[in-house]
Amino acid sequence: MRRTDVVIGGWLPGEGRRSGQFGALVVGYYEDGALKYAGRVGTGFDEAELNRLGSLFADLAQADSPFDGRQPPREAKFVRPVLVASVGYGEWTQAKTLRHPRYLGLRDDLDPETVEFDDS
Repeated sequence: MRRTDVVIGGWLPGEGRRSGQFGALVVGYYEDGALKYAGRVGTGFDEAELNRLGSLFADLAQADSPFDGRQPPREAKFVRPVLVASVGYGEWTQAKTLRHPRYLGLRDDLDPETVEFDDS
């Protein structure tokens, strides 16, 4: 499993047992000064982290997508892109989308605008 950092630009509503919480993070990376959509991360959260992130998202909510170009699913809710998450993943697709990503935690030591595409 590889590891990379991504910027959280929003979230998708949860379903089933996660109804009323977020179901997945909507993430991206910076390229030429613009935030590019890199997929969704829906696993790796315990109950405490779901609640903590949900509280953070409430304070960071914004109406418009922070992503430039390709967009996340229509039901996405957006946040100011100030949080960085570390994720484990299988590979990047040709469209520069994460395959099999798993949330590992927040990174408070990184400036979101320094998070760029990294396929190493």
